[in-house]
Amino acid sequence: MTLISVLIWTLLCCCFTGKSRGQVTVTQPGAVSSALGGSVSISCRTSQNIPNSNSWYQQRDGETPKLLIYYISNRQSGIPDRFTGSGSNSDFTLTISGVQTEDAAVYYCQSAGSYCRY
Repeated sequence: MTLISVLIWTLLCCCFTGKSRGQVTVTQPGAVSSALGGSVSISCRTSQNIPNSNSWYQQRDGETPKLLIYYISNRQSGIPDRFTGSGSNSDFTLTISGVQTEDAAVYYCQSAGSYCRY
């Protein structure tokens, strides 16, 4: 069976929030993979609990990042329902079910309401 590599860059993002006036560290795994048609989960952990702040972006080679999920679990318009977001407090997950070849990309986790430099 063909394997799809869903690349995840380790993202260490220093964010300055108006609420905490401190640094928020966002950590993701280095890489995950799945068979075609399989399921994959990508984790994201933040150093602080910022309610309803998590978003997920997908960036394919040569393209700009595209918003997939906002406010933890809300899909952006036009995003297939095989992309789901979940989590609470400081632990979040993006799950891709029925993985397809076009899902090979870099996925970013962002703490919304913060200024992040990648």
